[in-house]
Amino acid sequence: MNLANVLWELMIILAAARLGAALARRLKQPVVLGELTAGVVTGASLLGWVRPNETINLLAQFGAIILLFEAGLATDYPAFMKVKLQALLVALAGVVCPFVLGYFLSLGFGLNDLQAVFIGATLTATSIGITVRVFRDLGRLKDKEARIVIGAAVVDDIIGLIILAAVVGLATAGAFSLSDIFRLTATVTAWLGGSLLLGNLYAGPLLKFVHQLNVRGLLFGFAGAFCLSMAWLAALIGLAPIVGAFAAGLVLSRTEHQGYVTRRLGPLAAIFVPVFFVMMGAAVDAAVFNPLVPANWPVLLLAFCLLAAALAGKIASGFVVSPGLNRLAIGVGMVPRGEVGLIFAACGLAHCLFDAPLYAALLAVIFLTTLITPPLLGRLLEK
Repeated sequence: MNLANVLWELMIILAAARLGAALARRLKQPVVLGELTAGVVTGASLLGWVRPNETINLLAQFGAIILLFEAGLATDYPAFMKVKLQALLVALAGVVCPFVLGYFLSLGFGLNDLQAVFIGATLTATSIGITVRVFRDLGRLKDKEARIVIGAAVVDDIIGLIILAAVVGLATAGAFSLSDIFRLTATVTAWLGGSLLLGNLYAGPLLKFVHQLNVRGLLFGFAGAFCLSMAWLAALIGLAPIVGAFAAGLVLSRTEHQGYVTRRLGPLAAIFVPVFFVMMGAAVDAAVFNPLVPANWPVLLLAFCLLAAALAGKIASGFVVSPGLNRLAIGVGMVPRGEVGLIFAACGLAHCLFDAPLYAALLAVIFLTTLITPPLLGRLLEK
């Protein structure tokens, strides 16, 4: 794809995102809903102005990294650590409940055991990006509920990685090694723990030293390099790069330069973060949701049942926390599958576990959970 085409698509994406955001604001809905809807409208299934390609998809993933870096910077680290136990409980419940529901529901529709396991695994995913954006748009990132949801979503990504390794092993070899799963778990845990420990020890002094050099833009450049290096290291061990970016932001949130980095990051986020959400919306095949086509009925029925399981499983996870919190908001915050669910579904398709209708049903669930979460969560938080 040449530069002129990339620039043209970026112009359409940013213009559609701003129009969608403005419309969402007028309707008193979260901005992210407007950006997702703009992606659906301009995507291949409707207007066809925006089509996924390698260059734009890379820019979208960069936008996701910036979003999670920004979320980490805005997190109150000591307060975040105070909710780690509740976040862990929410994450575990948010994995077990949807997996069990998805597994038995799939068997009820006549799918085989391996397909049922993969569908159950897909329903365990949680998209950090969608929920973070809603909390941020409402100015509620520092709320206890937000900290629990974000922490639980990060743990969900780690558990999801382990489940994905297991089910891919089942799909390719018919079995998986428990030693491989334990080794992967230990690697991820050690990386996260080591990154936060070393970052807390050395990030502050390094930023102070860079600031003393008094070179224009050097401090922000160093912070950006730190974010990208953490995202790269996360990808290197098979973890989602956005988890590394969030960890980087979490580390820098404890330094005296947190405010400076956050302010400089704002204009960059305003350009790249909407690309991520518009491209998520653009991947939706709206034709699958047309009930007037009889061929779509089995897919719609399966999608409806899986959607019910996906909602019930994640909402139930919010009720494991203490009664004084907004449990329903926590549960709804865990609902969107987003980019994480797409990775699971794509792996199932790549290993020939899903046919086209089953894949379409999963995509419908992933995108419906992504689209309905912002308005639901916005209403719950406003109350």
